[in-house]
Amino acid sequence: MAAYDKADLERRMAGAVEALKHDLQGLRTGRASVTLLDPVTVEVYGAQMPLNTIATVSAPEPRMLSVQVWDKSNVGPADKAIRSAGLGLNPIVDGQTLRLPIPDLTEERRKELAKLAGQYAEKARIAVRNVRRDGNDNLKTDEKKGVLSEDERKRHETEVQKLTDATIAELDAAASAKEKEILGK
Repeated sequence: MAAYDKADLERRMAGAVEALKHDLQGLRTGRASVTLLDPVTVEVYGAQMPLNTIATVSAPEPRMLSVQVWDKSNVGPADKAIRSAGLGLNPIVDGQTLRLPIPDLTEERRKELAKLAGQYAEKARIAVRNVRRDGNDNLKTDEKKGVLSEDERKRHETEVQKLTDATIAELDAAASAKEKEILGK
């Protein structure tokens, strides 16, 4: 049985791209986005639960998020969780609805967020390079076992490198688009 599996490498590299896109969605760009509150967890019913499991999050205006809490007893904990999430948001409680005005980003904060987008991209690039290394290691193992010839190994290594280059280009494109969006360019 050959250890090299191109489909597995493609799947793992695509996973790194998806993880980066998910990380980038959570970065604030100055526009209201319901994904902004995805990392917020609320302590309710004796457990930590994602905010979107106890409330409906919507963006009625470009600079406003609305959180409609379903159970009245969870309004306080939801308010507290959003304030302590480190997103710089201060909810306005209105019955069972929390209104969150999205403040303008300062230039300094924009630069911090752009830098963070770059860090996320680097983490994803490292993951892709690790997948490449695993693939090349498997090819060398297959060659030693006699499953592949040296020429086949080299041809597959070229394929792995092309896949790596294409995936890293996709990561860079996603990160630079997000940085432009954050910096307002």
